[in-house]
Amino acid sequence: MVGKNASSIKKMIYEVRGQKVMIDRDLAELYDVELKVMNQTVKRNFRRFPDDFMYQLSKNEWDHLRSQIVTANDNTSKIRFLPYVFTEQGVSMLAAVLNSQKAIDVNISIMRAFVNLRHYVFSKSDTNDQFTELRKLLMLYIEKNDKRVNDIIIALNNLIEKPKETKRIGFFKED
Repeated sequence: MVGKNASSIKKMIYEVRGQKVMIDRDLAELYDVELKVMNQTVKRNFRRFPDDFMYQLSKNEWDHLRSQIVTANDNTSKIRFLPYVFTEQGVSMLAAVLNSQKAIDVNISIMRAFVNLRHYVFSKSDTNDQFTELRKLLMLYIEKNDKRVNDIIIALNNLIEKPKETKRIGFFKED
């Protein structure tokens, strides 16, 4: 991974469908493997890549993303197939299935870039207010629309709470 550090990798991380993702072509370049070989490896290990790890972009998503990507020689217009994108977990899984020292080294740098982005997001002062508001909205949604999840949350809260003291029945020796 000559010349690629966490800050240059951060420029390869985009937001699609509300998630931070990396494009398959960028990952293939970073891992120094042909895109076709990488995609074949992913297809052979498809069970390791659920939809929240990897998904294919729609035409609209790709057009929108391509308009954001600035390259000296715009070879993004020559792409025959819509690219796949990998979430942070997908990138980690990809490094595991590629199973080379290069993949391990690159994956470490990519994980650092994701962590740096996460730290940046959490360092924003208004972010805590946004998270609080999102939590309230999520709780309202769960309360109104999904009784099963609400039941699970109640059960978990009951497990976390200190058990209520019960009245002792029988004869006990006082200390």
